[in-house]
Amino acid sequence: MSVEAAKHARELLLKEYRGALSTLSKAMPGFPFGSVVPYCLDEQGRPLILISRIAQHTHNLRKDPKCSLMVGERGADDVQAVGRLTYLAEAEQLTDPAAIEAAAERYYRYFPQSQNYHTAHDFDFWVLNPIRHRYIGGFGAIHWLDQITVANPFAGPVEGRMVDHMNDDHANAIAHYVELSGLPRTEPAKMVGLDSEGMHLCIGQSLYWLGFPEACNNSTQVREALVFLARASEWPKKETSQS
Repeated sequence: MSVEAAKHARELLLKEYRGALSTLSKAMPGFPFGSVVPYCLDEQGRPLILISRIAQHTHNLRKDPKCSLMVGERGADDVQAVGRLTYLAEAEQLTDPAAIEAAAERYYRYFPQSQNYHTAHDFDFWVLNPIRHRYIGGFGAIHWLDQITVANPFAGPVEGRMVDHMNDDHANAIAHYVELSGLPRTEPAKMVGLDSEGMHLCIGQSLYWLGFPEACNNSTQVREALVFLARASEWPKKETSQS
């Protein structure tokens, strides 16, 4: 497996926040059924989705959990010249109360407009357990990858505290990240997530992932990376992308 290709595939999964979910149709056996779903990554680095019990794709997954999630870079003139990832998986509904609570806390930071779905529309959290991945990084850069996910060492209370601290006490630093990376400044940005490789910012209803100069293995390294970027005069790496 190409380590570099796996890194690029994972970064694409981080940079995007919606994709085409393909399930095996219950109503039309033998045919794939496509739908669009938003997602964020859970503590294990798996796509986490919130879907309605009455939706066709949910009926399909209950019958057969095999599925795929297709994500690709947006805004390109030539879609065949940019990265795209087909994430083959088996879907699993979360049923443990603690797991549901953790999923809700993370998912609603990314998609706050979804907070009433659980009660109003009978939505449930599902995760996509990876089986294999097909990553295309452009013409000729084609890979089958068995493993691309990386667990988030900060998921849970640690991440929540760091995110709250940045939003409450360092709004100017977040605004500086936005300016440095060339993201839209239409509305104030809010930090919604941190992982070992970067941060997620929300501007309006759009999400953006900004990569750290180097991977961070503990909260001290995250703090050092955030301070470094807050003082930087230019973004150190081209690891930003609109999602």
